[in-house]
Amino acid sequence: MTITHGDDVSVGGGSGRLPHLDVRGRVWREIDLGVLERNFRYLRQRLPDGVCFLAVIKADAYGHDAVLVARRLIEVGADVLGVGDSQEALELREAGIEAPLLVLGAIVPGEMERVVQHDIATCIHSRVRAELLSEVAEALGRPARVHLKVDTGLGRLGVRPEVATSLARAIHRDPNLVLEGICTHYGSAASPVPFHTSEQISLFVRIIQDLRAEDIHPEHVHASNSAAVFSTLSEHFTTVRIGLGLFGLNPGNLPLGTPPIDPVLSLRTQVVFLKDLPTGSPVGYNRTFITRRASRIAVLPLGYSDGLPYALSNRAFMLVRGERAPIVGSISMDYTTIDVTDIPDVAVGDEVTVVGASGKRRITVEDLARTIGTIPYEITSRLGRRHGGVAGGRRAPRTERPQ
Repeated sequence: MTITHGDDVSVGGGSGRLPHLDVRGRVWREIDLGVLERNFRYLRQRLPDGVCFLAVIKADAYGHDAVLVARRLIEVGADVLGVGDSQEALELREAGIEAPLLVLGAIVPGEMERVVQHDIATCIHSRVRAELLSEVAEALGRPARVHLKVDTGLGRLGVRPEVATSLARAIHRDPNLVLEGICTHYGSAASPVPFHTSEQISLFVRIIQDLRAEDIHPEHVHASNSAAVFSTLSEHFTTVRIGLGLFGLNPGNLPLGTPPIDPVLSLRTQVVFLKDLPTGSPVGYNRTFITRRASRIAVLPLGYSDGLPYALSNRAFMLVRGERAPIVGSISMDYTTIDVTDIPDVAVGDEVTVVGASGKRRITVEDLARTIGTIPYEITSRLGRRHGGVAGGRRAPRTERPQ
């Protein structure tokens, strides 16, 4: 192999737009809204008639672009949108999303006023938070919609079961609060032996029965998530919270064989530099990879600041021209290097698939997660805001391949 110093693009001088240049971003997500809709319709069919579909789009829709996804989900029939915190809810309101919104996580006093002003429902997990929210609602002259969260066994947010009924009663009687819902959160719904989940359901059902005996009937009673929908559970109450399943992410208990839901997201980048290195050359920080032969290395403009886990260094592959190219060297903040020695004719500007299909091959989020011992939705949720989004398909093809 001829050893060169690199292969880059010369764009020339002058001003104004150069139509022959590649206009793609450094890194981009491709969000297939058609697949999102198919997943939604499949999941809707699994629910009993009349059950409310609460689409969970927290963490920027698990890295899938919350505003883009929210608009399509409302179009196809999602009843409520669930987010992780008040900022995510306010961003949706600012984008013109008028659908019912629920903050699933904690809300702190400094956020309460704007949440009430924008008619955003919130989960309440303590008596103190309920009292503070009531004071804010009274000052604003409009009621606050709340969902009381009960800790039936996750050990995280939520009131203890023994005080849930009394707090629900207090919220119901408070003129400044509307007890719109009551909920709990399963700790292990994907388990093939759901003893713990059954215990949680028993506790939750007892509370619901106590409330009904006092003629308190919240509209939204919810506990089931994506894993519960694919489990053997038969009780889903009046509302179901589904996030992972919408995006084709495995909640941990999808049936074996061909999955009934498909990935919505592909993640791609491009080659920005090629370098030929002789045998014995280090690649990346701390010399974690040394070439064992004359090698062609492609430099990609994405790194751990873009959400690519550092732990994938020297352990995973990407796809170039439909072939696997191993990650070599340590992933850095802004760049990753891959070995394309065995892939003919790779050029600067070539598309590189991080997640998704290229030719006959595919890399899934589950593949990457399995490699480093994590869960797939941690990877998608960490995708940074640097990524451009593309809805419904591929970007326009390049008019020129840089040489």
